[in-house]
Amino acid sequence: MYTLLRNSSLRTLLSVQAPPLLVSFVIASLYFRGWGFARECLAFLALWFVLDAGYTYARSLLWKDSKSAGPTQ
Repeated sequence: MYTLLRNSSLRTLLSVQAPPLLVSFVIASLYFRGWGFARECLAFLALWFVLDAGYTYARSLLWKDSKSAGPTQ
């Protein structure tokens, strides 16, 4: 986590990490209750990892599509 914060700019953190972090936080606060701290924390981190991987994959697909849809010669 320290390396992520140290090596990334604020813009990168907000545009890439914030959406999956916020969604996983809301889901975890609604559904991961009464499991004990350790299991809730592990479930939150696993959910954040899965959502971040999906978000990154979707962004890469959209970025490829927008890049390839540029002007043709």
